[in-house]
Amino acid sequence: MGNNILSIDDVKKILPQRYPFLMIDRIIETNLERVVAIKNVSINEPFFEGHFPDKKVMPGVMMIEAMAQAGIILVWFILSQKKDIEPNKHRIYFLGGVNKARFYQPVVPGDQLKIEVRPVKIFSTIGIISAEVFVDDKKVAQAEISFSIKEI
Repeated sequence: MGNNILSIDDVKKILPQRYPFLMIDRIIETNLERVVAIKNVSINEPFFEGHFPDKKVMPGVMMIEAMAQAGIILVWFILSQKKDIEPNKHRIYFLGGVNKARFYQPVVPGDQLKIEVRPVKIFSTIGIISAEVFVDDKKVAQAEISFSIKEI
């Protein structure tokens, strides 16, 4: 997990989600200020079969899930740097809320999402992040997402 870049194998060590719900392909930047994640949108995504059969559009809820997963990685990274938090504890992150969600243009097969998340408030039991999603440097979505964090 060096160089602040995380491969899909590194991502899978942090996120419990798996196919077909793993929405992050790679992390290209990780620091205390932000995480930048990549999601390659393939025509093979299962949701495209029904959304929509004649005009394939990525559902907004799936973009929120991608933002949330990038946010989990940010919160995980921040908590792993804190001296008063036990680093080897296993934690699970539950979606607490979605605020200020906005969608500006459709995302279609072949697009590459660049998801940028920044901390708003991070504590040992709750995290709030702001997220923006870009395709070709054009903002396509944004939201503020909160998590409940439980040790398991």
